Amino acid sequence: MMLAGKVAVVTGAGGGIGREIALAMALAGAKVVVNDIGASLTGQGPTSATPGEQTVQIIAQRGGEAVLNTESVSAWDSAQKIVQAALSAFGRIDIVVNNAGILRDQIFHKMSVEDWRAVIDVHLNGTFYVSRAAAEHFRKQGSGAFVHMTSTSGLIGNFGQANYSAAKLGIAALSKSIALDMQRFGVRSNCIAPFAWSRMTSSIPAETEAEKARVARLQQMTPDKNAPLAVYLASDAAKDVTGQIFAARMNEIFVFSQPRPARSTHRGEGWTPEAIAETAMPALRSAFLPLDRSGDVFSWDPV
Repeated sequence: MMLAGKVAVVTGAGGGIGREIALAMALAGAKVVVNDIGASLTGQGPTSATPGEQTVQIIAQRGGEAVLNTESVSAWDSAQKIVQAALSAFGRIDIVVNNAGILRDQIFHKMSVEDWRAVIDVHLNGTFYVSRAAAEHFRKQGSGAFVHMTSTSGLIGNFGQANYSAAKLGIAALSKSIALDMQRFGVRSNCIAPFAWSRMTSSIPAETEAEKARVARLQQMTPDKNAPLAVYLASDAAKDVTGQIFAARMNEIFVFSQPRPARSTHRGEGWTPEAIAETAMPALRSAFLPLDRSGDVFSWDPV
């Protein structure tokens, strides 16, 4: 019962990774606000309370406590209501898991402004709004844990996901800033880059043999594999872990490096464009990174 006595908000908890994290946190003793608007993968069309209700029902059947919230993370006022739901139902808030997300994949030169803004609003702005709404309560009580979902699409790269990749890399930077700003108040902030076959990955193309092989690997990775790491990061057992980026891939757990200078070159008289071309770039080139995608870096079969 690593989370006994704690109250958690899990956004996007109506299915997939969010549902598994909500279930695991309830089993670990937390009271859970299950947040989900029940929208489509693209965030378009009608919404439904049913997915979130199902998660609440499963938690109740297993002896846990949970309430449903159907507010959107993508607006400041509704994000305030998500946090207030925890205070109204359970009297406090200790954990925020920012998991809600949508996808609107498109090759960059065809991506619309609407698709850009929609994904940024849910992922990056939504993570800020919900986190900011909880931050004052965390500060006053001198404790709290944020667990944000980033992605290797942002940390490494992927085709057709400029909006999603930008949002997910932005979340990693936001998490680090939260960790720096709120450490003095006993508040921690970490990221997970989850690997799982879920609604969020079902749009990955599987036309070529290489793409089919990648999808087959993903399908082995069930959403529940990410939940133990989220529970740990939210618990007091992780009281000295903050500002980090982790990944959960089947039975593997990774910690990611974060950008730091890799190599430098110096010229006492300063640089001209010609000198950069002739001297600096040849000296720095061995530290260049290739145009990798997530699947290129995580290319081995999950075990």
